[in-house]
Amino acid sequence: MIQRIICALSLCLLLFIPFHDIMAGELVTRDSLNNTTDTLKNGFFHRLYRYFEQSNKVKEEKKFDFSIIGGPHFSSDTKLGLGVVASGLFRIDREDKTISPSNISLYGDVTTTGFYLLGIRGNMIFPKDRFRANINMYFFSFPSEYWGIGYDAGKDEDHKTEYKRLEQQVKLELLYKLAPNLYAGANLMFRNVTARNFDDITFLNGAKKNVNTFGPGLVISYDSRDFIPNPARGFFAQLEQQFFPGWLGNDDSFKRTSVDFRYYQKMWKGAILASQLQGTFNYGNTPWSMVSLMGGSYAMRGYYEGRYRDNDLIQFQVEYRQKIYNRHGITAWAGAGNVFPDMDKFKWKQTLPTYGIGYRWEFKNRVNVRLDYGFGKGVSAFYFGINEAF
Repeated sequence: MIQRIICALSLCLLLFIPFHDIMAGELVTRDSLNNTTDTLKNGFFHRLYRYFEQSNKVKEEKKFDFSIIGGPHFSSDTKLGLGVVASGLFRIDREDKTISPSNISLYGDVTTTGFYLLGIRGNMIFPKDRFRANINMYFFSFPSEYWGIGYDAGKDEDHKTEYKRLEQQVKLELLYKLAPNLYAGANLMFRNVTARNFDDITFLNGAKKNVNTFGPGLVISYDSRDFIPNPARGFFAQLEQQFFPGWLGNDDSFKRTSVDFRYYQKMWKGAILASQLQGTFNYGNTPWSMVSLMGGSYAMRGYYEGRYRDNDLIQFQVEYRQKIYNRHGITAWAGAGNVFPDMDKFKWKQTLPTYGIGYRWEFKNRVNVRLDYGFGKGVSAFYFGINEAF
């Protein structure tokens, strides 16, 4: 039943197929309309159902295993919207099945608040896993809310201003294999944030509304995950040091250190326990657009992304994932996070909780459509996406 509902939600992506046949004729008659209705009933819906029924089958004969899905969603941040996700799996060396396949996702979103988003995320694994290339590109326009910097600014729900945030980011990463599961390399990151129509510009405390940030970074990681989009076992640890010097055109010179630890363990049949500890620490004159943000669809789910923001961030989450029947699964998670100006001013009492439940449907082999409902301290939010949160 749920599978049929997901199919119905995806009609908006595929309705052009039968209507193309109608528009191709010079004259639309009652018979042609009746024939089209029969096609919709007996052909289109059957093909659509078969498409989703077969979408999670392993297709080794395909060089690029590509599928697309979409549907409505709602969150407290963006309200009612329509999300679309296209996912592809491929192998550069199609003969080597011992390593995880490469993957790429193209995602888009539009909502009734005027929010729109288009992005690409992917991991490319080269033959014998000697090199890895990662990409994260997106742009969005978001009617946003801004509370200011610091825990005290974010805890007052009503002390905020509205503005329109336009953001573009390109981040490229290339890693070389040093030893089994150990990689090191460099990255390059560009982000542009343009703020428009501030209701109260004093919230920025004199900072520039438009900020460009560009800089290189160094990365070292250990990765024993069995399948990157949806690991069932393994450990991932990464240390990333980013540099944003003034001589590269940055208005503010600063550095960023990021750490990310993830562990995945199989439990009983169909069950996985996943955990993540992540931290971001900025040093120097960090612009307001680059401080650490809490919340969103990947960590501290339930919180409006950026309501709580500061120079530094530490967050933790643990998630139980259980396959319940055929392609259907459920999840439950809990975690905590804290934003603070520096380690000397870290306060345990300002730690915020997160917890929630989710539904999973195996869209492709080991690639899940994700529906999550997260709760925080006096807040909640709904999320739709593809692949696990971490």
